[in-house]
Amino acid sequence: MEITNVTEYEVIAKQKLPKMVYDYYASGAEDQWTLAENRNAFSRILFRPRILIDVSKIDMATTVLGFKISMPIMIAPTAMQKMAHPEGEYATARAASAAGTIMTLSSWATSSVEEVASTGPGIRFFQLYVYKDRNVVAQLVRRAERAGFKAIALTVDTPRLGRREADIKNRFTLPPFLTLKNFEGLDLGKMDKAADSGLASYVAGQIDRTLSWKDVEWLQTITKLPILVKGVLTAEDARLSIQAGAAGIIVSNHGARQLDYVPSTIMALEEVVKAAQGRVPVFLDGGVRRGTDVFKALALGASGIF
Repeated sequence: MEITNVTEYEVIAKQKLPKMVYDYYASGAEDQWTLAENRNAFSRILFRPRILIDVSKIDMATTVLGFKISMPIMIAPTAMQKMAHPEGEYATARAASAAGTIMTLSSWATSSVEEVASTGPGIRFFQLYVYKDRNVVAQLVRRAERAGFKAIALTVDTPRLGRREADIKNRFTLPPFLTLKNFEGLDLGKMDKAADSGLASYVAGQIDRTLSWKDVEWLQTITKLPILVKGVLTAEDARLSIQAGAAGIIVSNHGARQLDYVPSTIMALEEVVKAAQGRVPVFLDGGVRRGTDVFKALALGASGIF
């Protein structure tokens, strides 16, 4: 089958992947209203095209946190990529580097920061979940720094895991031949089978529910890397992010996998951009499937999308 757009990958993935794996990647929280809305909201935004402008030379290059990239399109963190393909995060890292853009590696990757760094040059950010054991967090951040990662994307919308009903039905757990590689040496890499979702049980046991604004400040005491606050949907939280020293904001609803019935990211974007007042760059993830979606995000004030 000749693939002409991103959406067509989903059909192929459904044919090729085990149900538990496909459902994990594809599903959202609860009624999945926000999951659909992340896409539908883009379709309600229309262009006012201007004509007779010379478009023979187009340069899509841009700068993100001082790093020059080929286009305002970067790769968002997605967990456990080796469930889909044996190359997993290695392939994603090589592809991002070849495309001249930034890859964000998930904390819950099936390849470690060191392994991803070993694939060759490239600008990489590290997505961080804050564990109850802060020594684990400090260790992980130091490892990301040593491996040449350039920024931390702090996920702030997951003090508890969203109720992902497909994962509950499937009794989701990591396939036995895989581990959460960044935590392997710390005995936190295994995810046990549970009465519902193995990931939900893992998060309940490990992730710090007390996470607050003071932790954004604490993070700056253990790293010199710029911190992007990922998971902002309101003007109020945009202002607080900047107050807390964030270098940038990612408007995100966690791919609609956390709290259902929150606005799509493209609908929340304008409010956050206005509140940021140009003091820090604002990015967006979620629902982006086409170049037109990227253009809409840029037109509404995003500095780029993941």
